[in-house]
Amino acid sequence: MTSLVTQTFDAFEVIAVNDGSTDNTADVLTAWARADRRVRTIPTPARGIVSALRTAARHAAGSLFARMDADDIAHPERLAAQIALLDGRPDIVACGTGVRYFPRRQVRDGARRYEQWINGVVTPEHIERDLFVECPIPHPTLMIGREVFEAVGGYHDRGWPEDYDLVLRLWAAGHRLAKRPDVLLQWRERPDRLSRTDPRYAEDAFRRCKAYYLARRIGGRRVVVWGAGPVGKAFALALMDRQRDVAAFVDLDGRKIGQTIHGAPVIHPSAIGTFRSAYVVAAVGSAAARDEIRAALAQAGFAEPGECCAVA
Repeated sequence: MTSLVTQTFDAFEVIAVNDGSTDNTADVLTAWARADRRVRTIPTPARGIVSALRTAARHAAGSLFARMDADDIAHPERLAAQIALLDGRPDIVACGTGVRYFPRRQVRDGARRYEQWINGVVTPEHIERDLFVECPIPHPTLMIGREVFEAVGGYHDRGWPEDYDLVLRLWAAGHRLAKRPDVLLQWRERPDRLSRTDPRYAEDAFRRCKAYYLARRIGGRRVVVWGAGPVGKAFALALMDRQRDVAAFVDLDGRKIGQTIHGAPVIHPSAIGTFRSAYVVAAVGSAAARDEIRAALAQAGFAEPGECCAVA
C-alpha cells in the first residue's frame, strides 16, 4: 500500500478487491480507504483471482488499468513511467516493466534465470519473438488501455494462466506490447504464491495455453518440432490435440534419427529444407539450445515468427 501512496503520478484510484479473506485484510483496507479517498474496497465471497480481476475492472472508472498485487512493491515512478511510454507510443496498447524478486534469500536459481530472461524481453519485436517461450510481461506490472482491454474480452478463466491468456489474445488481435526496461516492481517470492500452488499455473496448463494460440499462428500448415526430448514430445502432443499435423521431429542425437515419435519421423537438422512449407517449432528447455536452433533455422531460410518460433 505504501508504494502506491508514494507514486509520483497521483491521479489514480485504487480498486482493492477483498476476495473472501479470513484474516484482518478487511480492517486494513477499510482503514486505508478512510485515510485516502482514492481507495475503494470491494468485498466479495472467495471466488478466485479471475473473478477478483473482473470485479476490479468492472468498478474502475479510469481509461487505463494497472495491475498490482497486495504484497509487491512498486517503484515511486512506476505509474508515471508506464503512462509516459503509452502516451509516447500510440502503437503500444499495453506495457509492463522490469522486475526483481525479493527477498533474495528465497529466490532460487530457476526464478533468477526467469527474472533475467523476462527483464531482457522489452521491445515489441522481442516480445513477439519470444511470446511462446513464456509470458513476456510480468502481470503485476501490466498497464493496459481500458478500451482495448474490453475489446478483447478482459480476463477469461480457461483453466490456464489468465494473465498469459490476456497477453496472447492481445497479440492474436494484432496489438503490440512493450516494456519499460527499468526495474519498477519488487516482485515478492513466496512458496504459497498462486503460481506455485494452483493447477492453472502448472507446466501442463501453460503448454495447453501456448498450443491453443500457437495453433492459430500455424494455421493449416504442417508442423516440424525441432527437439525430440521431453519438451518437444510434450509440445507436439499439445499441438496434435489442437488438430495440427506433426510432420517430423528434428534432433542431433544419432540414436533417435530414423525412429518415429507420435507417428512422425526423426530427421537430422540437415534435412530441414525438405519441410520448407511447414511451420517449425524449436521446442527445447535450454535458452542456449534455442539460440542455436534459431541460428540454424535462419541459415536455412526460416523467418521468425512467421515461419518458425521457439517454445519452452
